[in-house]
Parts: sequence; C-alpha cells; structure tokens
Amino acid sequence: MARKQTYRVRYTNKLAEAGETPVRPERKERVPVDPVIQQSYLDGKVLLINKPLHWTSFDVVRKLRSLLQIKKIGHAGTLDPLATGLLIVCTGKFTKKINEYMAQEKEYTGTFTLGAVTPTYDLESEPGQPKDFSFVTGELLRSATEKFTGETDQYPPIYSAIKKDGVALYELARRGEEVALKSRRIFIRSFEITLIELPVVHFKVVCSTGTYIRSLANDFGAELGCGAYLSGLCRTRIGEYKIDEGITMDELEKTLNC
Repeated sequence: MARKQTYRVRYTNKLAEAGETPVRPERKERVPVDPVIQQSYLDGKVLLINKPLHWTSFDVVRKLRSLLQIKKIGHAGTLDPLATGLLIVCTGKFTKKINEYMAQEKEYTGTFTLGAVTPTYDLESEPGQPKDFSFVTGELLRSATEKFTGETDQYPPIYSAIKKDGVALYELARRGEEVALKSRRIFIRSFEITLIELPVVHFKVVCSTGTYIRSLANDFGAELGCGAYLSGLCRTRIGEYKIDEGITMDELEKTLNC
C-alpha cells in the first residue's frame, strides 16, 4: 500500500503544478533514538508544539512517531493546516490526559478579510461572491462582536474533520454529497477587534473547546452584511499553556539528535 502523503507535500505538489518553484521538504535518513530518551517519551511527556503553516495536526503526530520511533502519540485538539500556533501533543502513558487538555479554554489571534466568502470559510478555497464593505466602521465591527460573545449555537463548517457514520464531513463535501449539519453549543468569553486595515480586520478570541473560528469568520461577515472569511489564524493559548512556551518541530528534532 502506498504511503499517504502529508498535507505539506500535497501543498508543495500543488504549487509545482501551478508553475511555481516551491522548496520541497527534505527527506532525512531516520536516526536511531537513544533508548533512554525514547523510554522517557514512552513513560509520558506533554509537548507544547508551535505548529508550522501547511502542516495538519496529524502531520505533527506522524513526524513525532517517526522521530521517536514510538506509536503511542496523539494531539489534544486539531489546528487547521492554514493555522499556526500551540498544539499540545501527548506521548506514551500521558495520552490518557488528552481529553483533559482538549477540554481547556483556547485563545486565538488572527485576521478576517471582509467583502467575500469561501466554501471552506478560509483560504483553502477561492474567495467569491464579492460585496461592498465600504460602509463598515470600527463602531459597527465592535458592535457586531457583542452578538457573538457568551453562550451561543454555532454550525461547524461543512469542510471539517467532524465525522458522520465514520466519514469526515470534508470527504462528503468533496464528493458533493448533502450533509445536514447540527449546531453545537459553544461559549465565547471575549471577542476583541485589535486592528482595522480594511478589508482586513485583526481580532483576538477567547473561547470554549469546539469553537470553529472559521465559522465565526463566516457568521461575522453575514452579520455585517458584506461577507468575510478567515485569512489568518494562530492559537496562542490552551488553558494555562502559552505559545511562548512552544517549541518548533525543527527545534525538537535538534534536541533528539544531540
């Protein structure tokens, strides 16, 4: 069976097909792990990873399994490929703690782009249905945020990893199949507009687990009346853990090879 390509490899191939000359990920020879180091990960560790752009959360898990040469590794909450920031990864016996970390409050910063929408609610698909946004003011933006704070029902994007009968919704969407989405109860503790550079609007959100920032972008644009999509996202905090404490994949790999 052929090995499944990672998202970043598929993204690189897509750029090449479009006539660009992307930098391809370097294939490195697997280096044996020091058994003492490997055992410490089997005993259990919590890793705070600063996820890079164009990696899926499972790309990170797959890479760590290869580096550490152990199978028992999982992440505590998906970050989309076009998002960066804090990803908690548990190894060995600490995988039992995944649900505990997954349930914790999240903080995000990012940007919405006004005046268009996309099928995926982000830049995984092309913006369309352009609308005028010249009437949007700072006062209107801040007033709109108040309608999304507190406890509310939110519909997830159709292009999401939520599963129906064992199949991810994004797979059904790509096949063109109709999917009846169910709303989810979420809680947004704060929703702040931090900078306005129309059509781009910068924000910070503190929310419960299960909140889709892509859906928030789409719903926010609908509330304004001009449409919007998520054009940038970084997860900056999970519970008490902050992005400043995170380590990059390159940094982690170097510590293992020392």
